[in-house]
Amino acid sequence: MAKQLDYNTMCEIFRRFHDSEPEPKGELDHVNAYTLVVAVALSAQATDAGVNRATRELFKIADTPEKMLALGEEGVIEHIKTIGLYRNKAKNVIKLSRILVDEYGGKVPSSRAALVSLPGVGRKTANVVLNMWWGHPAQAVDTHIFRVGNRTGIAPGKDVDAVERAIEDNVPAEYQRHAHHWLILHGRYICTARKPKCAVCPIEDLCPYEEKTI
Repeated sequence: MAKQLDYNTMCEIFRRFHDSEPEPKGELDHVNAYTLVVAVALSAQATDAGVNRATRELFKIADTPEKMLALGEEGVIEHIKTIGLYRNKAKNVIKLSRILVDEYGGKVPSSRAALVSLPGVGRKTANVVLNMWWGHPAQAVDTHIFRVGNRTGIAPGKDVDAVERAIEDNVPAEYQRHAHHWLILHGRYICTARKPKCAVCPIEDLCPYEEKTI
């Protein structure tokens, strides 16, 4: 685990991330807050590309909790059976849809506490929805962010909660909203787990990682 980088270095790193991609976007396809919740819940232990393939047709016919309930659990399974843990995920999609209809008038709530109370929705999922849909500076720490945060010293921590706090505490305020997207994309395409692409890394000169591939 690298030591926490100093403030000036953090500013320079996120300035470069911003210059390379001023408005980074998540890669899960969705058409509204509800389909975003479903897509993120389905993405656990699955790739975004795999989820997008599974939901492409699903969201055409079920883009509201009411329509998803009408489709039913077996109907959901038919669309998502290429995704890992699809049976349990289909069950959760139906359960959370029922709660949204019965308790929230079919609308997705905009509070973290309400979101994490939904079946299949944890803190990471809630933070993704809060960030992507409502623009909150919420930090959804996945395996990519955990690796990048610790490897580079951007947000070191022994667990995901510690890394989340490190981002909130140390990333300059003007970069908080997009921080988790920049870090996810950096981890997914450049600072990869086995063979990081240090030769093309925009922050290589600022990164203390000792096992660089240059």
